[in-house]
Amino acid sequence: MRRIFFITALLGASALATASEDPSDDWEDWGDDSSAGGLRWTGFVEAAAGGRLQNDALIDDALTLGDLRARIETEWSNDKVTIDFKADAWYDAVPDELDANIRELSLAVSPTAQTDLLIGRQVLTWGTGDLLFLNDLFPKDWVSFFAGRDTEYLKAPSNAVRATWYSKPVNIDIAWTPVFEPDVYLDGERFSFFSPLAGGAIAPIPPLDALEPGKDFSNGEFALRLFKTVNGREYALYAYHGFFHQPSALTTALEPTFAPLSALGASYRRPLMSGLFNAETAYYQSRDDTAGTDPLIPNDQFRLLLGYEREAITNLTVAFQYYLEWTRDYDDLIANSFSPEFEPDEYRQVITNRLSYRAWQDKLTLSLFTFYSPTDKDFYLRPAIDYRYSDKWSFSGGANLFGGDQPHTFFKQFADNSNAYVRVRFSY
Repeated sequence: MRRIFFITALLGASALATASEDPSDDWEDWGDDSSAGGLRWTGFVEAAAGGRLQNDALIDDALTLGDLRARIETEWSNDKVTIDFKADAWYDAVPDELDANIRELSLAVSPTAQTDLLIGRQVLTWGTGDLLFLNDLFPKDWVSFFAGRDTEYLKAPSNAVRATWYSKPVNIDIAWTPVFEPDVYLDGERFSFFSPLAGGAIAPIPPLDALEPGKDFSNGEFALRLFKTVNGREYALYAYHGFFHQPSALTTALEPTFAPLSALGASYRRPLMSGLFNAETAYYQSRDDTAGTDPLIPNDQFRLLLGYEREAITNLTVAFQYYLEWTRDYDDLIANSFSPEFEPDEYRQVITNRLSYRAWQDKLTLSLFTFYSPTDKDFYLRPAIDYRYSDKWSFSGGANLFGGDQPHTFFKQFADNSNAYVRVRFSY
């Protein structure tokens, strides 16, 4: 019944869009009519549906995406203060429940001419990677990403304070999240995943619920960025003190949890040969296992990213990235691991490629993002099509395709979760 509902919603939205000679006529004044107290309310309504491209023996449900979502947002400002509000409410057919989330409720002030302060719920992001995150150690929503929701939802919101100070020598960014905010990680409700302890794929019932650090300020997260642009070249240094955002550690009772993490990094970006080159590095210190001998806690890692992007021909943009993940104290890891045969290579590598083609006055965008690991011999493909019919109506479709040789590698573990999806959005 729920699948019929979503198919009907999508077809109905499509029919409305194509039936109107002027799609904006019927709804032309919605934003103005809903204004109150000097505020102009905007947002969208979206229907989305997606399903598996093959059976998953662990999850008795072909549906991977089934959303009927409404977004509302507004902004209020005067000479000294800006308040931003952005919230979603939706019906999710996979768990068959209603949900809501405030993505942004923040207050922005400038205490001095050189200082910006942003307080409240906000989406934090920095770094140079394209869908690869080294120093962007803020929460991500991997369930939305793999299900085919808009890429906007990959960046999860945080309750945080962000201060930026601008000066000629260097600019300084500080972000403080008082209470640790983990990723929205795969828990087995919608997608199965590989468990080294089980020796195979699992989809826990009830869904995985990892133990989080105590909700006190001593377990908060601190992130620092020093950045500056000189002659078109962007330089940045990063520091982080908090936790791994994925439940990649285990307690002594073998319960999943989040290991303490400190990180240092740097990035560089510049124009090069009619394109844009970027480089980024990060060193992850797993504070509770600096020797790399505890099999329950991740080892230290060094990470490197090199990228290049340019418009190859008119309207066709091509981008490549090379990513290296070097696990430190690797011999100790293998010697102490419960399942050494499932550990990744000491030097895990990933190559990405993004192709993006725009046509019809940028109303149509065709794209393909490819992840391929030559060390794991696995891959992840993200083909997508986006069509903007008018300022109010837009349509999207795509797929998340996983594969590889070994069932325990990062991308191959999701092979039974490969899916296709469509979205229809009306913006007001």
